[in-house]
Amino acid sequence: MITAAVIGMLVLLAFIAAISRYNALVRARNAVDNAWAQVEVQLKRRHDLIPNLVETVRGYASHERQTLAAVVEARAQALNAGTPAEQAAAENALTGALKSLFAVAEAYPDLKASRNFADLQEELATTENRIAYSRQYYNDAVLTYNNAIQTFPANVVAGMTGFAVRDYFQAPDEERGPVQVRF
Repeated sequence: MITAAVIGMLVLLAFIAAISRYNALVRARNAVDNAWAQVEVQLKRRHDLIPNLVETVRGYASHERQTLAAVVEARAQALNAGTPAEQAAAENALTGALKSLFAVAEAYPDLKASRNFADLQEELATTENRIAYSRQYYNDAVLTYNNAIQTFPANVVAGMTGFAVRDYFQAPDEERGPVQVRF
């Protein structure tokens, strides 16, 4: 009788521990989803600024169609990306296209002097900083979540209930190496 009570108590404790682990995993997964939503908010802000920037440049440098078309195409791909890995690749392509656009702007002193262009450029720089922070917050949430589902004993609960590893939002390869400074 005492043995049955002890076994029953151990089973009850194991059940409570499993529920506790499951709830912790749900909270971690929700934190990742929330962090990704914050990244998407900042990316939408960036995507909304780009048409205004393109139109401003078009007014001053209308013969730079190829550069403007590349920015518009990269924005469209970024808007249609699904997973964090696809989004990262699309955003990296968009960043490259924007760099080309700003390089074109350097050749047009009237454009550089335009208050509208300067305001858009400043707003885009602020947005880029917000994106960087959001990406860092998302990656921190993914790290916490991935650690939670891959460590014992939570990995047992995670495996039984379908929790899967999440991808990081990674910087492009050219941003990972050391910075080159030349004088």
